[in-house]
Amino acid sequence: MRNFDVSSWQGFLTTVFGLALITLIGVGIRVLMMLTLQARQQRMNRQINERLKTLIAAYRTLGGSFTGELTVSPAHMRDLADPDAAPSDRPRRIRDAVEAALADILLLGTEDHVRLAGQAAADMAAGRPIHTADLVISLRDYIREALDLDPVPKSLTIPAQGPTRPQPGGGARGGKGAERGSAGGGGIGGGMGGGGMGGGMGYSDPADPTPDPRITPTA
Repeated sequence: MRNFDVSSWQGFLTTVFGLALITLIGVGIRVLMMLTLQARQQRMNRQINERLKTLIAAYRTLGGSFTGELTVSPAHMRDLADPDAAPSDRPRRIRDAVEAALADILLLGTEDHVRLAGQAAADMAAGRPIHTADLVISLRDYIREALDLDPVPKSLTIPAQGPTRPQPGGGARGGKGAERGSAGGGGIGGGMGGGGMGGGMGYSDPADPTPDPRITPTA
C-alpha cells in the first residue's frame, strides 16, 4: 500500500485502475487455465467412453454364449468349399466377428488384453481353434473396475463363455418383410385406384337415356 498514491483524485483513480487491471489479468489467466483443463478432461472422458464402448462390444462378441461350441473355428470361406466342411456358413460368420473383436482389443486393450488377443490371433492365423474364455474374463474384470462396479464374487461359478452365435435368417426375414410391405402398398394403391374407378363409374352414359340408379337426382 505504500506505493499507492491516494493523496489526490488522480492518484486514487490510477490506483483503482491498476488494481482492477491486475485482478482482471489474474481472473483471465485462471479462467483460461480452467477452460484448458476442462477441455482436456472432456477429451479424456470421450476417449475413455469410446474405449469402454469398444471393449464392451468385444466382450459381448467373444463371450456372449455359455452353451454349445465355445471355440472359434479358424476356417476361411475357401475352406468351407471343401465337401468335408460344415454346410452352414455360421462358423465363418463367427470367425469374422471374433477376428474384428480381436483387432479392436489389440488397438484399445490393456497389456493383458493385448497379450491374450495376440495369442488368439496367432492361433487363428495358424489354423488352430481359438479359445476366448481367458480373454473374456480379463475384459469383464477390467470393464467392471472401470465402471466402478464390485468385482464378481469368487464364490460364484460362471461357466466358460464363448463367442456369440449369429442370429439366423436376418436377411430372409427382411426380404419377406419387404415383400409384405410391397404387397400391402399394392393393396392400398389398388384400393385407392378402385375407389377412383368406382367414382368414375357412378356417372351415366350420355348416350343412354336410362338414368343410373346410383345417382341421386337433384332439384
